[in-house]
Amino acid sequence: MGNPTSGQEATDHVAKILREAIRAGEMAPGHRLVEFDLADRYGVTRAAVRGALLDLTGEGLVERIANRGARVRVIPLEEAVQIVECRAALEGLCAARAAEHVQDADRELLRAIGAGMREAVGSGDVMSYSKLNQQLHAHILRLSGQKVAAGLLERLNAQIVRHQFRLSLRPGRPQTSLPEHLALIEAVCSGDAPAAERAAREHLASVAEALRRSTEEK
Repeated sequence: MGNPTSGQEATDHVAKILREAIRAGEMAPGHRLVEFDLADRYGVTRAAVRGALLDLTGEGLVERIANRGARVRVIPLEEAVQIVECRAALEGLCAARAAEHVQDADRELLRAIGAGMREAVGSGDVMSYSKLNQQLHAHILRLSGQKVAAGLLERLNAQIVRHQFRLSLRPGRPQTSLPEHLALIEAVCSGDAPAAERAAREHLASVAEALRRSTEEK
């Protein structure tokens, strides 16, 4: 059975494709989203595309410019800092819950990720470090069982993916964040919920501060 061409299923299908492309950084901020082109590419009606763009506008991923149509929303650095501050509260909660739920298999996986991060920093492999970073946060989020926070974090993270990627490439950033991540891993693995929440908040505070500095440097 092929993809639906119209109706709510088609709208949801297109919204999912675009959402994932934006989150993966495949569609950069400012990328134009033309209804006719998208309808042709995905084999759906323009009404389905229009509905998808409205959904993504509500999620803060797309913006409509008068007389110019829709585009991937451009997030100013100042707003990105505020998003990271919101993430700190949510990820702190998730880290605490993860520490309460952690099992031996989780400890083994988290510590393996930590070892991989150490190795990546030691070899200067920034891309591998960035991927392991994402895996770490994703696993803690799953382990927490906090589905509401997970949904909110997915929306927030998607909005600042480009800022996060640029920050990961800044000289010295992996060396700064590595001990923060290792502290988070150890707190979760030890089952210490207050320490895990504190470690997550301190890490995101460091991210926010790094973004502020990049704002001042511009």
